[in-house]
Amino acid sequence: MTWQPQQLPADHPPVNSGKIGVLIVNLGTPEAAETGAVRRYLGEFLSDRRVIEIPAIAWQPILRGIILNTRPKKSAAAYREVWTDKGSPLAAITADQAAGLQDRLGESAMVEWGMRYGEPSIPRQLQKLMDAGCERILLAPLYPQYCAATTATVVDKAAEWLGEKRWQASLRTLPPYHDDPAYIDALAADISRQLDALDFTPEVLLLSFHGMPKRTLELGDPYHCHCRKTARLLEEKMARSDLRMVTTFQSRFGPAKWLTPATDTTLEEEAAKGTKRLAIAAPGFSADCLETLEELAIRGKEQFMEAGGEQFATLSCLNTSDAGMTMLEAIIRRELGGWI
Repeated sequence: MTWQPQQLPADHPPVNSGKIGVLIVNLGTPEAAETGAVRRYLGEFLSDRRVIEIPAIAWQPILRGIILNTRPKKSAAAYREVWTDKGSPLAAITADQAAGLQDRLGESAMVEWGMRYGEPSIPRQLQKLMDAGCERILLAPLYPQYCAATTATVVDKAAEWLGEKRWQASLRTLPPYHDDPAYIDALAADISRQLDALDFTPEVLLLSFHGMPKRTLELGDPYHCHCRKTARLLEEKMARSDLRMVTTFQSRFGPAKWLTPATDTTLEEEAAKGTKRLAIAAPGFSADCLETLEELAIRGKEQFMEAGGEQFATLSCLNTSDAGMTMLEAIIRRELGGWI
């Protein structure tokens, strides 16, 4: 008996399958630097129970009644200071990272990018990959240091999408890479390159990580430890005897106690005790965004100079630098092992 391939019914819908997908994910951004768009973005962001760990019955009246009526206007003004012809810096850089990664991976995988809050959303981009035939997808949150308020909420959102699917894609998740040699090497190379290009020699290099409420550490979140380890390994790798490196945490919000030392306080303290030349880097951010371009480069410089500092530089994140893209390709390829 000769085997015959199964004939599909004439009305069978076309099916794409057999491909590999990669979705790189960053935090999010409003669609425009205007109050309404910022209000929608903050409404989604600050309603995430991973971000604000206060019972909704207590938090939502504060969010809806106070914060979303006051904060969006101020935040929109800050976004306007860093907005570009391509729109949000974070969105533009993340899109460029995805394009660069696609070039490096070629036809072995399809690469898309998404945002946890705002657009393009994680569900939309996962569905796009699956519609293109990607049955196996690597979900890659671009957060080197794990935190429930960042990495975990990306996985949560992807799981919501999976929960609605009859035909589920097979999903892998990029693990935190805070101590990965490829990441440390990339940081050391790129930061050293930028330091060498400055027209002054800093006395201090501030390593500023995004802050988290101190309670997250007490509840067992590894974020603080991951940041500290990144800073220690980076300092060892750079081995700069001419530079004092200090680790701080930025972007405090609300009355709760946050991880310390705080970046803004440290900038003022350094200037007050005689530091005249300072550079600042943000190794926990994979791409420049409001927190680096406005909070550090603009507000941070103002704080340091007004307190007595004389020379200040904010170094760029890895973005699409050669070192950054080489690192990103290396860790993505490793996690795709066995698939490509």
